[in-house]
Amino acid sequence: MNLLYINWDINPEIINILGIPLKYYGLLFLAGLVLCFNILKTVYKKENLSMQAHEALFSYALIGILVGARLGHCIFYDFDYYSQHPLEIFLPIQKGVDGAYHFTGFAGLASHGGGIGLIIMLLIYARKYSIPFMTVLDAIAIVLPLGGTFIRLANLMNSEIIGVPTNVPWAFIFRQVDDLPRHPAQLYEAISYLIIFSVVYFMYKKNIISIGKGFYFGMSILLIFIMRILIEFIKVDQVEFEHGMQLNMGQILSIPFILLGLFFIVKSIMEKGKIKTS
Repeated sequence: MNLLYINWDINPEIINILGIPLKYYGLLFLAGLVLCFNILKTVYKKENLSMQAHEALFSYALIGILVGARLGHCIFYDFDYYSQHPLEIFLPIQKGVDGAYHFTGFAGLASHGGGIGLIIMLLIYARKYSIPFMTVLDAIAIVLPLGGTFIRLANLMNSEIIGVPTNVPWAFIFRQVDDLPRHPAQLYEAISYLIIFSVVYFMYKKNIISIGKGFYFGMSILLIFIMRILIEFIKVDQVEFEHGMQLNMGQILSIPFILLGLFFIVKSIMEKGKIKTS
């Protein structure tokens, strides 16, 4: 065995109190949201946006991401099961072989659904606090890749969304899954998203283009979902129906986001050109 392989055998649970587990996934998910929320505070100050609106943003974003991600998983990836077990969609329980319900936490969140849910809640939020919708989208988009970084690190701690077997020297052996060296696909995505955040945040700090024109929203989702499509090629299929598909569900769902990102980038650049020539 290659001695450079990473032997990954992390227990997803940090502690279990009275049958209720505290998991790395939830901790990292929340930590990512809090960090993004605090970075957004500097954006709101720079753009002279209401601090009251900033304080309310966390709740809107959290609800949109969680509800959207949960529905996205249940509809896009496991509709047959959840259509027969609707109670398990929004309650952190699952029916065991003994016929009784057990607390399991939410097993299954889809990033595409989370993105859709977030956009819907931000539309409601923008109207509530009288902030232009594109301004809100651009602000959120600046920190969106950073949030994605933490989610993929959470997947790593869960030993889920693993890569296909490989013999590269940095391969991970996910002991919770099997004894094969595999691509750490979660880590690839986490690093990619961190780089995207650094690029987008740098462009914002350097005033490459004004916030509120959709440029940062377009740039973030374009780069995020391009990387999502590329890394999916070295991931294990998430659900059985994906076997044999040329593009899996994650890649198919990424295409509309890429097109949307391109649209907003081109639109904002053209508008900037008009302003300069007018």
